[in-house]
Amino acid sequence: MDLAFIIEKTTLIVIIFLLSLVIAAYSTYFERKVAAWFQDRIGPDRAGPFGLLQPIADGVKMFMKEDFIPKHADKWLFIIGPGITIFVALIPSIIIPWGPPLEMFGRKIALQVTNFDFGILFIFGALSVGVYGIMIGGWASNNKYSLFGAVRASSQMISYELAMGLSAITIIMMTGSLDLNEIVAKQHGMNWNVFYQPVCFVIFFTCALAETNRAPFDLPECDSELIGGYHTEYSSMKLGLYLFSEYVSIFISSALIAVLFFGGFNFPGMDYFTGNTLAIIGLLVFFTKISFFIFVFMWIRWTLPRFRFDQLMHLGWKTLIPVSIVNLLITGLVIALYEGWFWSN
Repeated sequence: MDLAFIIEKTTLIVIIFLLSLVIAAYSTYFERKVAAWFQDRIGPDRAGPFGLLQPIADGVKMFMKEDFIPKHADKWLFIIGPGITIFVALIPSIIIPWGPPLEMFGRKIALQVTNFDFGILFIFGALSVGVYGIMIGGWASNNKYSLFGAVRASSQMISYELAMGLSAITIIMMTGSLDLNEIVAKQHGMNWNVFYQPVCFVIFFTCALAETNRAPFDLPECDSELIGGYHTEYSSMKLGLYLFSEYVSIFISSALIAVLFFGGFNFPGMDYFTGNTLAIIGLLVFFTKISFFIFVFMWIRWTLPRFRFDQLMHLGWKTLIPVSIVNLLITGLVIALYEGWFWSN
């Protein structure tokens, strides 16, 4: 492992980390603007031109607020909870292929921190740990409302991970690989998986909403019943990490949706471009897809009412999981019949 390789990967990690934080910060700004647009309001417009400095003002406010720990809380768990949540939200970004490789300084630089043959399993494994940060925070707060919110979050995330995993298995069966690079390569040009698996996409997107605790699946932090839910007792940047991790998760979920169903950095006519031109256009196309899905996340939040918790559980267990299983079986049958026909001819 040479020094240039270490510098390359370290630089890429720092860029992706900072980019994730900047996008998450400005997602709060755009969410307020989208909400204002839907509700015929102006939205933030005082901090800087068009309110563009509002996320910075919010960050300064979070740092300046009093940081306290409840008297009867478990101190160390109370501190660890937000850290686990933000770490788990950021870690999947290292495995996502952000674009075609760049050619710089006589080297071909992959726009991916690292690549595993089991990339999808890595992401799902990392995301499944996220429930621990929420559960630890709710338990350590020694507050019944926080605990209720944490229990809701754990049951919700575990329930919807099953349907999400079944949807991912369908894509794996079509691609024949767990490697995200292979999944993207099989969708070259406009050969996107969403055209073959629209039902799978709808299920996966619905589960992504539930996994990120976004409306109409925001029961873990339902203010009308649980005050602030699992982060009721948190303040200052501990609260900020919980809130921030939600927007980081939206960003990563949107990137994963684009990779699995919309070709990642692939776009129509990409064969006409080569080298760095292809890499830059592919990167821009990928982030355009991500931005669109972030907007859809916000659109749904300010359009649909919140489910009751029993409705949320019924949707996950009695609708999404059975439909995912049927879709998986049909896909397997079609693949088996197609391969049997192909080899017989």
